[in-house]
Amino acid sequence: MAGLIGKKIGMTSVFSAEGKNIPCTVLEAGPCVVTQIKTIDNDGYEAVQLAYDEKKEKRTTKAETGHFKNAKTSPKRKVVEFSPEDGIEHKLGDVIDVETFNNDTWVDVTGFSKGKGFQGVVKRYNFKGVNDATHGQHNRLRAPGSLGASSYPSRVFKGMRMAGRTGNDRKKVLNLRILKIIPENNIIIVKGSVPGAKGSYILIEK
Repeated sequence: MAGLIGKKIGMTSVFSAEGKNIPCTVLEAGPCVVTQIKTIDNDGYEAVQLAYDEKKEKRTTKAETGHFKNAKTSPKRKVVEFSPEDGIEHKLGDVIDVETFNNDTWVDVTGFSKGKGFQGVVKRYNFKGVNDATHGQHNRLRAPGSLGASSYPSRVFKGMRMAGRTGNDRKKVLNLRILKIIPENNIIIVKGSVPGAKGSYILIEK
């Protein structure tokens, strides 16, 4: 399988053989269940659908319950499709765990960044304010300043950096090295940081 669904547990640090302190992120990867196999004949493309994280049956719709029963598994919270790996065949109900990955290999991790809510231009775009007033401000500490001309074009151009919702965006971090795998706990420790809050869902791809 080209990837797994998991959760971000949190950050820690480990010491290398040379005694260097390395910041790293602890991820829970799987176990995931194969709940659907999509083919070109039936669906127009090839993919393997994985499901992760137990869900109460009373909170599951009848359509979802039937879908998971076809794979002979319990209801799951998160369902994601991955591209199949060449030369590897999967069947409904197969369980894929952290042993898919190896130590000292590189992975890409996708998650949603922490949401900051509605923010002004200072926090959102690092505007400087009065001390470094380069945006047409006058005694307005955190204001955005001038937005555009009046007579022409008599409107604000799209893409103008203004206040608005910040964070909660899908982010992908490439080439994170796996420092350690703990199979009994489905744990992967990767070097560096991963987007998202503690407990948020992430996708780990080879």
